[in-house]
Amino acid sequence: MPVAEHVLRHAAERPARPAVRGPQGELTYAELAEKINGAARHLLGQGSGRGALVSVGLDDPVALLTAALAADLAGATPLVGEPDWDRARWARVAGAVDAHVGAPLPYAEGPPVTPRAAPGDRAWACFTSGSTGRPRAVVRTRASWTGSFQHLCDLTGIGPDDVVLIPGPLSSSLYAFAAVHTLATGATAVLPGRWPGGSLAGHLASASVVHLVPHRLPDVLKQPGTLRTAVVGGAALDAGARAAAACAGVGVVSYYGATELSFVAVDADGGGLRPFPEVEIEVRNGARERPGEVWARSPWLADGYLGDAAGPLRRDAGGWVSVGDMAEPYRSGEVLRVRGRGDGAIQTGGATVVPEDVEEVLRRVPGVGDIVVIGSPHPYLGAVVTAVLESDGVAPPSRALLEATARGGLDTAQRPRRWYAVPSLPRTQGGKPARALLAERLAGGDPDIRRLS
Repeated sequence: MPVAEHVLRHAAERPARPAVRGPQGELTYAELAEKINGAARHLLGQGSGRGALVSVGLDDPVALLTAALAADLAGATPLVGEPDWDRARWARVAGAVDAHVGAPLPYAEGPPVTPRAAPGDRAWACFTSGSTGRPRAVVRTRASWTGSFQHLCDLTGIGPDDVVLIPGPLSSSLYAFAAVHTLATGATAVLPGRWPGGSLAGHLASASVVHLVPHRLPDVLKQPGTLRTAVVGGAALDAGARAAAACAGVGVVSYYGATELSFVAVDADGGGLRPFPEVEIEVRNGARERPGEVWARSPWLADGYLGDAAGPLRRDAGGWVSVGDMAEPYRSGEVLRVRGRGDGAIQTGGATVVPEDVEEVLRRVPGVGDIVVIGSPHPYLGAVVTAVLESDGVAPPSRALLEATARGGLDTAQRPRRWYAVPSLPRTQGGKPARALLAERLAGGDPDIRRLS
């Protein structure tokens, strides 16, 4: 997946074009290419060449990206994780690695490194835990991401003259993909390394494209600046968000996928999710109107997990893959309606409730920013449907209004019996609600989670 060879080409063709802007300043393509070459020579001098696994945990996003691209140029596989992990944590989540980069790589003098990239090389590894579980290292071939680059350009209009804001950690596959796609295109990647908060308006004043997760889109639309397109992935996009974006003059391209699957479906015009180019989709074992499992077959699938890590990824003999996400019954040519991860389903009184179905209805209530539905243990029913609203410093809607909406749009089994508010929902690196952590905090009596009466 890394695109060192693309960076070198852009450096030869447009050396003065800004490549990256980070917390420490800006690098042109010529400057970035020189840094990558020097760092690659250092790795090769340390014996971390073709086939090596190089773990990278750096706080500065430009230094991290430089190290990952240097590993790619040297023929190694970069494994990107969190900068605050110590060696013991790396060993637990990744097993044996050939080298670890915990500080910016030094520059080694010497002749330019000649890329020897092959489509089938294992060229990127990153961590995923979804909304539950310990991190697992997902590894993929170069072609499994680079082959999709032109499709994304066609869908979004991203080109070499764009300035692309990537406001999240590169340890997230969503933001990592956005960064390397931007560099492969020859555009400028703006990398604050995390959500920029008070400096968001300044970034948007010059950005033409932003990659982000759904719950960040409203902040962007308050001050869109020169923004043309928002590329949104990682979780369900509220229907009203697209209308709000249109009012702000921002086009939205949203997509559904997973770290293990990459792109599965895309909605470029508000008409609903349809298969991403070269992707086949099946929804299996759904009975009548009941959701079934999403299975995909495409060139964009990951190789699997590093080491002996267990995870939700499953394959069949026909090359189809699933991570357990659920969707309504689907036929080719129709809109795909994803209903979330099957392992998050709530069993209550003999009924199965998909949390995303409930969340979709409750997000229509005025004043609801984001909301997560989980199951709370119950001695007789197994679990009861529980809704937790993100209040973010404002008063949540009344429980009476929430319950009225639930009665009007949900079946009896789907309606929440318990209602809570929390200042900020816990989230994964990819921006998805961390359901298991939220349930744990609720069960532990977290004082920040208050019950709505």
